[in-house]
Amino acid sequence: MSDRTPRSVCATALVVAALVSAVPAAHAAPAPPDGSVATLLTQLQTLYRQAEEASETYNAAEERLKVRRADEKKVAAGLARARTALAESRRAAGRLAREQYQGRSELSTYLQLLLARDPQGALDQGHLLRRAADERRVTLARLARSEQQADGLARAARKALDEQTVLAARQRTARDEVRARLKDVEGLLASLSLDQLAELARLEGEGTAKAQRELLATGALSGVRAPSEEGEQALRYAVGQLGKPYVWGAEGPGSYDCSGLTSQAWAHAGRAIPRTSQEQWAELPRVPLRSLRPGDLVVYFPKATHVAMYLGDGLVVQAPRPGARVKVSPIAANPLLGAVRPDPTAGPLSTYRPPKLPPGATGDGPDTGNDTETAPEV
Repeated sequence: MSDRTPRSVCATALVVAALVSAVPAAHAAPAPPDGSVATLLTQLQTLYRQAEEASETYNAAEERLKVRRADEKKVAAGLARARTALAESRRAAGRLAREQYQGRSELSTYLQLLLARDPQGALDQGHLLRRAADERRVTLARLARSEQQADGLARAARKALDEQTVLAARQRTARDEVRARLKDVEGLLASLSLDQLAELARLEGEGTAKAQRELLATGALSGVRAPSEEGEQALRYAVGQLGKPYVWGAEGPGSYDCSGLTSQAWAHAGRAIPRTSQEQWAELPRVPLRSLRPGDLVVYFPKATHVAMYLGDGLVVQAPRPGARVKVSPIAANPLLGAVRPDPTAGPLSTYRPPKLPPGATGDGPDTGNDTETAPEV
């Protein structure tokens, strides 16, 4: 196997084992035209990578849709307040108009002053009338502003609704893309013979072990580090989800996708972080692998389309891919992009005991990752 051979196949142990046990040898599908297991490995990797990219696109669209819905609610509430103010202004203007009309005489203000028995009282009355007129002008000005505000909010509401419609369409497109990619993977797996499935598992296991050895040999992960208090809480939450199925777009509690697991783990620790792996990579502070501590997030692939949580000792907790379950994997099971820390200002615990892993947490077999493209950066 050359150095360019991918170090992780998406045909996981769960899928391979299920197919091996469910498909009789006599029913093995014919091999694809090229017959090369290494080529099949590359095809599987590409399909799963596309599926995960589409899944994260769906997640991002879903998050934007949530924001737009919240914005629309705020606009609707503001619009309702503006309309209430508008109605109150109209009532006030109408009241002043009625009062002025009802108190108006056929005589001019000058004649009223000349004929009044109490000229000072007439002057005071005129002052009151002028003040009432000024109040009316202020009220009418407020009415005009309320009308403008109501119109502006109505336009904003319509714009938000239009944007929400566009986002919903993108969300449906992303969802359909995920389903199409997964169907391609299922079709490809169904076309493999039992010997090919076994060879895929062997290649994946060898590739992952090689990548892990190379990474550990750099010394980037040497030493024992303790998490922060929040990091420990997030990690224990993630470990508590071991064995639960991967479902794209899922945020628990019964199933997760990769970023759904990491975001919910940190939310459980009391710290909100972005929902998707791309946002986590873009918005959270980055840390070098030599400073990695339990609870940090390890991000994979050039487009940051996969994320896991560092467990320690060169291992991560991850929701690997559709068809697999939350598990513990070697950190080098996927091509490393880098790492981020949700709580960069928090100090490490003075004493720390790693969480105890249940039996089978590492999922013995080749279900260790999704794809491989580049060597890890340390």
